Amino acid sequence: MSTGSHYTVLARRFRPQAFDDVVGQEHVAQALRNAIRAGRVAHAYLFTGARGVGKTSTARILAKALNCPNADDGVPCNNCEICDGISAGNDVDVLEIDGASNRGIDDIRSLRANVNVRSMRTQFKLYIIDEVHMLTREAFNALLKTLEEPPPNVKFVFCTTEPNKVPDTILSRCQRFDFSAIGEDSIGVRLKEIAAAEGFTVEDEAIELVARRARGSMRDSQSLFDQLLAFSDGTVTAEDVHRMLGTASDEMLVSMFEAITQHRPGDVLNILETALAAGVQAGELLDQCVGYVRDQMVTLSAGATASLCSVGAARRVAVAQQAQTLGMPNIMAAFQILSEAKGRIMRSTFARVLLEMALVQISMLENLTAISGLLSGQLPALPTADNAQIAGVTAAPAAIDNEKKNPEVVAKDVADTAPAAPETGPVIEFSAGNADRLLAEIISETAFTLSSAMKSVESIAISGPNGLEIRLGATYDFQKRVIEQTESRSAIQSIVNRLTGVDPLVTLQVGNESRTQHVQPEVPSERPRPAIAPKTSETHKDSPSQVRNPAPLRVRDDIDPEQDAFVQQVVATFGAKIVRVTDAPARKDISDEEN
Repeated sequence: MSTGSHYTVLARRFRPQAFDDVVGQEHVAQALRNAIRAGRVAHAYLFTGARGVGKTSTARILAKALNCPNADDGVPCNNCEICDGISAGNDVDVLEIDGASNRGIDDIRSLRANVNVRSMRTQFKLYIIDEVHMLTREAFNALLKTLEEPPPNVKFVFCTTEPNKVPDTILSRCQRFDFSAIGEDSIGVRLKEIAAAEGFTVEDEAIELVARRARGSMRDSQSLFDQLLAFSDGTVTAEDVHRMLGTASDEMLVSMFEAITQHRPGDVLNILETALAAGVQAGELLDQCVGYVRDQMVTLSAGATASLCSVGAARRVAVAQQAQTLGMPNIMAAFQILSEAKGRIMRSTFARVLLEMALVQISMLENLTAISGLLSGQLPALPTADNAQIAGVTAAPAAIDNEKKNPEVVAKDVADTAPAAPETGPVIEFSAGNADRLLAEIISETAFTLSSAMKSVESIAISGPNGLEIRLGATYDFQKRVIEQTESRSAIQSIVNRLTGVDPLVTLQVGNESRTQHVQPEVPSERPRPAIAPKTSETHKDSPSQVRNPAPLRVRDDIDPEQDAFVQQVVATFGAKIVRVTDAPARKDISDEEN
């Protein structure tokens, strides 16, 4: 092991030296080796991909495979002077150029002037340009001709993390290879090899945490692992990783989101307080929460096929159960809240307060699934109100969690909340004298939506052996729609049947219109069109023009505009001018507008 001032970091000491050592880029290694075997090596290559995935290392390996005198089937010996010089980056025939600091047209002119100089001791001269997208437009244009027709012994390798910034004229002259992100399992295997070579004992969970934190970059994982080995005393645990990174453990994350799922903001703040006291950084914890919400989303969408990024695979069941309870609308809302908090924390000095507010806000989210159903036209069944002793009859307790049920099944709510049927016969006689009592019972025993609609009922009339007529005002269109639903009418019939022993024929009267509601079978009928204008002897009742035109306004000659306080208030408020004073126009019913 290197020590003291001559210590070399792990990312350099364990840099891949052959194509087979490049982890996660087997497709690139195979293509380059086949090209070397067949003698079909292109004059220019473009290596693209995220940081730390092996672009520059692969370019050096290609240079060694082309120039090593002892290369066998595209595999350099890594023992000769040429291999050592290329690996160290100081070979005279393999020039590594930093595109960020040599980006001008003068630098490219210097390259063009030296490109025709033959290599001194190797077969090929290679130009490796890192971050090539940093070159200026003029520099790219100056490079075009040389790149298209270089000398036969010259090869170019361009490496970049942003290929979209490379001009198409350059891209069309190169063979492009895209380097993919390295899998966590592959990174973990490599870190275990490094730990064994360095003589450290590292827990598997600690390896998993480092690999997950690297996010597909081998160099990032090795740099972080190097720091972790210096942090420990020979044995590395998962707790050491969390202490060094300032992150919360998987158990703490699961516990926090369990409290969020159960709408317990007090417990959420207690867990957060414990985490911050243990050294967890607010920004790091917020990043973990964002990743956790992402894991809930993917487990709810893809189940067991998607990988987790915030916790280990052992916590998948807990994450999936919480996601099922929350529902997708709540999860997406939580993600939006956390994302906004992340943006605000970056510009703020009170990160803890913003994190607390975001987590409490998430823990207090209502059932957004029911709200989305309501917006789409459905009428969800909300918890039944606990009304005690209405008209001498005890109401059923509101003990149903409507968020976990189908919001459209109103009849099931009534069946679950209604008390057991009496064993000694009907409770109430089906007669006109008990109509108000039946209405009170229906209001107390139905779910919230139907109960609210029934509170707008003007009266209930009982006629004949089984006739039950519900009367509503002409302006209660929404309540009418609720009561007209099959589930609502079935619930009303069930309650009346249980209390009176009579199977009622339910009818609904709205204003001057009356319609019969048959429970089984339901026969849809066209709603009658009430006339808007009053009928007169000169008006035909079926005349369309009379239906559409409202009655004329009556001029009020008995009101003095100059003395009337209301008229003067209107004039002062709106700056109006008095033309005449009339009655207010008649109010149109919503159903009239629809018809």
